Amino acid sequence: MKRSLKKITALGMAAAMAFSLAGCGSNNGNETTTTGGSQAAPSTAASGAETQGASTEGESAGDPVTLKITWWGGQGRHDYTQKMLDAYTASHPNVTFEAMPSGWDGYFDKLATQAASGSMPDIVQMDYLYITTYAKNNSLADLQQFVDDGTIDTSKIDKNLLNTGNIDGKLNGLVLSSSYLSVGYNPEVLAEAGVEEPTGSWTWDDFVKTAETVKEKTDKYGMAGGPVDDTNLFNYWVRQHGESLFSEDKKAIGYTDDKLCADFIQMWADLMAKGAAPNPDEYAAIQTLGEEGRPVVTGEGAMLTEWNNYATKVSKTNDKLKMVTPPMAVGSDTKGLWMKPGMFFSVAETSKVKKEAAEFIDWFINSEEANDIMMAERGTPVSSEIRDYMVSSGKLSDQQAAMFKGVEDALALCGETPDPDPVGMSEVNESFKNAAYSAFYGQVSPEDAAAKFRKDADAILSRNN
Repeated sequence: MKRSLKKITALGMAAAMAFSLAGCGSNNGNETTTTGGSQAAPSTAASGAETQGASTEGESAGDPVTLKITWWGGQGRHDYTQKMLDAYTASHPNVTFEAMPSGWDGYFDKLATQAASGSMPDIVQMDYLYITTYAKNNSLADLQQFVDDGTIDTSKIDKNLLNTGNIDGKLNGLVLSSSYLSVGYNPEVLAEAGVEEPTGSWTWDDFVKTAETVKEKTDKYGMAGGPVDDTNLFNYWVRQHGESLFSEDKKAIGYTDDKLCADFIQMWADLMAKGAAPNPDEYAAIQTLGEEGRPVVTGEGAMLTEWNNYATKVSKTNDKLKMVTPPMAVGSDTKGLWMKPGMFFSVAETSKVKKEAAEFIDWFINSEEANDIMMAERGTPVSSEIRDYMVSSGKLSDQQAAMFKGVEDALALCGETPDPDPVGMSEVNESFKNAAYSAFYGQVSPEDAAAKFRKDADAILSRNN
């Protein structure tokens, strides 16, 4: 993992990324291109560091700059992000944006193609799942220079969280928000089943019993999410048992006993067999309903595993959902939970306006104006100063306030944030899902599925790292 790839390999690597990310789906015409920013009269009120044109050496401050920016999300995120771009242009009238929003499906397919052709946007919303791949491909600029010269203020960001964007000694991503694995639940469904709401001290036995009771008493799903969409929940399970999902060199699976994986798969297979959790076919149908049409939101299910900002994201449809930390392993005092970077902003290595991009990122993270518009939709702000401001502002909804408080409670259960996902992670996730599904369909035993996952994952990891 420590070796550096030469730039000459960039085209081939990006092509490989496009192949490995094919499971994310196609763009399906979701991308739009707009130009944000009104041409307001120049203002003498400075906001952050002076803007300097980086595309031509010797340009004076205030020269016109266009920043190309891309991100994924739903329409709500697209709308408020455009408002943020407009607000930035209002205070920086020489800066306009070429915005390229997209849905999650197809986002990284297109980004891989752009990386291969050297045409990545200046500012790229980046995910923890893929940042290592793009960093290794030399597609992302090192932002440390802009931290060192004061362009980006990181003094209010937890150092452990900040370092999640550091790949092999280069700050290839500036973390925008923090999140952690949670269980979202519908309190009305639990009440209908006569089940008490979970607390942060609940166990996996409590979780299973709750799911089964909901099914028995209401004939609704006790747990209506996808436990093997990726390896995040399994990683939590592994860490709870004092093990690591990956070896230190990221070339193989880190835990030694496949029983750890087999037990995880068996637990979910049992819930599916009892109808307490959707089987793969039922879950595929649920996925077509969209985020706000999930059973937990509509009252047809009790629980799902998600990131801690889920209740806030769907609050316009159901403002009664609550979040709780995931179940704990019986008899274990190991801190399996971790603070995950919600997402990053990265700057393309090919960008000619890196300084201006860095100035915008600093504003996005550290300004009250930006966060008043964003309202924590991308996750809990990483700046402790901004978190304090938002709590004291009185602008947060009840669910947002609960999310902020939940972060403080969860910190007591969090261990060290793991390294960024290794190269080939999308393939590892797919192999995990395929192995688990083969057991859920009854084609193989959980033990055989666990062994198959190890064999496939080891091959993927050794080939890519």
